[in-house]
Amino acid sequence: MTELSYVHGAGDKPLLGEPIFHNLRRTAARVPDREALVVPHQGYRATYRELVDQCELLARGLMARGVAKGDRVGIWSPNRYEWVVVQYATAAMGAILVNINPAYRTSELEYALNQSGTSFLVLAPRFRQADYVSMLAEVRSRCPQLREAVVMEDGFDALIRDASGVEPDALHEVEASLQFDDPINIQYTSGTTGYPKGATLTHHNILNNGYFVAEMLRYTEHDRVCIPVPFYHCFGMVMGNLGCTTHGATMVVPAEAYDPVATMQTVQDERCTSLYGVPTMFIGELEHPRFNEFDFSSLRTGIMAGSPCPVEVMKKVQTVMHIPEMTICYGMTETSPVSTQSTTDDPLERRVSTVGRVHPHVEIKVIDPSTGALVPRDTAGELCTRGYSVMRGYWDNEEATRLAVDSGRWMHTGDLATMDAEGYINIVGRIKDMIIRGGENIYPREVEEFLYTHPDVADVQVIGVPSEKYGEEVMAWVKLRQGASSTGDELAAWCKGKIATYKIPRHWKFVDAFPMTVTGKVQKFKMREVAVEELGLGQAAAVKTA
Repeated sequence: MTELSYVHGAGDKPLLGEPIFHNLRRTAARVPDREALVVPHQGYRATYRELVDQCELLARGLMARGVAKGDRVGIWSPNRYEWVVVQYATAAMGAILVNINPAYRTSELEYALNQSGTSFLVLAPRFRQADYVSMLAEVRSRCPQLREAVVMEDGFDALIRDASGVEPDALHEVEASLQFDDPINIQYTSGTTGYPKGATLTHHNILNNGYFVAEMLRYTEHDRVCIPVPFYHCFGMVMGNLGCTTHGATMVVPAEAYDPVATMQTVQDERCTSLYGVPTMFIGELEHPRFNEFDFSSLRTGIMAGSPCPVEVMKKVQTVMHIPEMTICYGMTETSPVSTQSTTDDPLERRVSTVGRVHPHVEIKVIDPSTGALVPRDTAGELCTRGYSVMRGYWDNEEATRLAVDSGRWMHTGDLATMDAEGYINIVGRIKDMIIRGGENIYPREVEEFLYTHPDVADVQVIGVPSEKYGEEVMAWVKLRQGASSTGDELAAWCKGKIATYKIPRHWKFVDAFPMTVTGKVQKFKMREVAVEELGLGQAAAVKTA
């Protein structure tokens, strides 16, 4: 009988049935004097005992300013120590933290504040060239629910001092009323079209996901985790912060935003044992001219995630970068985020070429997108996830929730995947990214992986562009290694005889960087828009299809 693509992650450790701050208190009681948070770029260090004290004071300060359980508190800031304190302080008193992307500008800020009903905002004064204070002033009159905004440099200490107006017992009384299924976080996810949707996550969602990610990495209080990924995203605040605090490990923050030299310097100076990043971050470090100046010998493990992880890059990270137990995670904001992860002791080939197996207490299935039926093992279909990690829904958007989470509580990811006989998952593309050329289905990921094996290719992204003859043609955007000079014709000739002719890119574009989100995800829809214009494919793009 054909084995179908379904698996359940039976776990030998139970789910944590407690709110986030309760868990932090337990960790602080166990390892009070271990460093909890280190932010060298701000000269900040705190032990677990000190971090709990600071979070309690901020929670009481928020209460003194009129913030109540269930109120939405926005945070608009790059990676700073204040971000972490706000994260745990809001969890302590039951406010719902609204993560606002540091890259947002006025229209996006206005939308997020109004859609979530944010009443209190904590913001950095600026980030890079963006003046947050001026942008907020521009939209504030159109955000009627926003009562108060506190700028970190000017008002954060005063907010903490306001704790004196609320007794500790008042905070403890609110804490005692919290349930682990209460919503605690709203994260905006943006697709290629339409307004961002606010994935609403509970204590139970993100506390457990952070815990089990860290379990797979075998964290203890002796681990020091370098977190260059943004806090506003699950990679930073869940896999990073909650992964650390559930195990007594140290959160180490190298810079406000990703910087390859700051990251490598911090790994060396702070003797980090774990390093996180999206593939483009690891490529940025490996390819950096100063890479050989830094000592990576303290590293043991880490996570590469956020977008498809090239096999060749993964191999280099494990060897050249001295991270033998590097793992890959797969997930999405709506699932808190991780659904699958490779383990530190998976066979090397599995660790570099798959996104691992199902997480504890999670179910995975792969279905035919057109029928909803399970597909056989090793057959591509849509990956769906079910379990404790699935969000409560999109904030104040029942229609979008119904489209994403079906009546059986399965989250439809929109990703194309295969599941092998041992349950390892391989992501082969996005349903919307799949290229259909003359009736042939082409998965960009497969072509990308092949092109990565060319010695001149540092990074590559493959997209489909319109074609009147074939419907779509394959295009590759290539970032060459320093000093390399391959042309599109040379790369195409190199492909001949190695991959099917219809998979060989017809169009080539050589770039220094790809259009990306702030989290490092490549925006293929923008690449397609540029390609249509540059290649004069407007007529082909206008052809209507059923």
